Amino acid sequence: MRSLSLSAQSGRLRQLPIQALIHTAGDILRLPKDAGGCKRVFTPWFTFWLFLLQVLGSARTCRESLRHAQAWISGEREISPNTSAYCQARARLPLEYIEKAAESIQKHLQKNEGGAWLNRRVIVVDGSSVSLPDTPENQALYPQSGKQKPGCGFPSLHFTALFSLAAGAWLALAKGSRFVQERTLFRQLWNYLKEGDVALGDRGFCGFAEYWLLLQRGVDSVMRLHARRSAGCKKVRRLGKDDWLVEWIKAPHPPKWMDKETWKNMPETLLIRHVEIQVSNPGFRTQSISVATTLLDPEAYPAQDIADLYRRRWHVELFLRDIKITLGMDVLRCKTPALVHKELLFHQIAYNLVRAFMLEAARRRQEAPLRDPLRLSLTGACAAIRQWAPALCGERSRAGKIALLDTLFRCIGQDVIPLRPDRMEPRAKKRRAKQYQLLSQPRSTFKEIQHRKRYVKPLS
Repeated sequence: MRSLSLSAQSGRLRQLPIQALIHTAGDILRLPKDAGGCKRVFTPWFTFWLFLLQVLGSARTCRESLRHAQAWISGEREISPNTSAYCQARARLPLEYIEKAAESIQKHLQKNEGGAWLNRRVIVVDGSSVSLPDTPENQALYPQSGKQKPGCGFPSLHFTALFSLAAGAWLALAKGSRFVQERTLFRQLWNYLKEGDVALGDRGFCGFAEYWLLLQRGVDSVMRLHARRSAGCKKVRRLGKDDWLVEWIKAPHPPKWMDKETWKNMPETLLIRHVEIQVSNPGFRTQSISVATTLLDPEAYPAQDIADLYRRRWHVELFLRDIKITLGMDVLRCKTPALVHKELLFHQIAYNLVRAFMLEAARRRQEAPLRDPLRLSLTGACAAIRQWAPALCGERSRAGKIALLDTLFRCIGQDVIPLRPDRMEPRAKKRRAKQYQLLSQPRSTFKEIQHRKRYVKPLS
């Protein structure tokens, strides 16, 4: 087997397909300076691209990512087929290195997204959860539900995320165990909100303290009215049909997360605008939705515009579905919390990378209605990126790579999602699962029922 110098080997590694694609696309993702040892194969730079390839890949396993590395430098240097070295390299990868890369692509998206709502940037917030491998380390930090027996469940990590409504960019993430509420995690993300932003969310984030504190930061709120806010409200003035200026009265006791002194210094009342949205389309669970907002001017912010904005809040559910289902983040694979946190960051980078390609593809569209990047398919964009990346590596000339990249953007831009307003989307599965037993006891004591389909419980 022939061997190459370290410099020649480094040049070969710097032509990895996903890296070649991003480098050809331009200033989308820029990594910090590689601080890894020159004698290692899995330097921070090389490990980063393999980890990103693993998240963007179809199998998303360490073995597949390692096989990709073996195939790429085949005949130049022997790499063990054991994934241990690669996994150790992922553990060594500095968290600051990944965070700087995530900031790089976020800045690119924020600079090019456009599409402001009434000259305001809209940040949509929502929470979700992911499942982790059942290891003692993960269970200690993110314990499973108390209703599950030991050895029969999985750790659960809950998170709250901020997205840009214009381009779907994933801006920030706050994580915690199942004992931490989404509202608590949301407060950890307030530093990412800028003066003049509009925070869009569901009723779980609607509260007196949140609205007041966000106003002090220059951030307005548009959220569904919490069900418990029916008390402590007094109508002040009618602004239009189903549009009222309301006075919220502060409760006598502060929320659990706030100290009494801060609660005491807050005003006794707060002016809020209530907009009633009437939904008459079949398939919706509610026929009437009350939206509470701090945008009090009915001329600058008409009620219909606020209603349309809140109905666009559903996009965040689609963003989370893209991340968890299309990119496979619903079940993470790392076995320690430190690696889990890195895996979350890599999913954020991968998702924003695909969104950046979709944003550029939408920008190149000539038809005005289809210049909205949210009308393009993220699943189709992921498939196109996986297939075009190796093709770019095989092209030698710069002009040929640019032509291939133009074809990629044209392909992504043509994969348009049909416009189906108010389409009924029940959360139900049509395909039935196999009739396996549920693991209700630890594996060492579990007894499997043979021929389950023909099993009949005996009379007691």
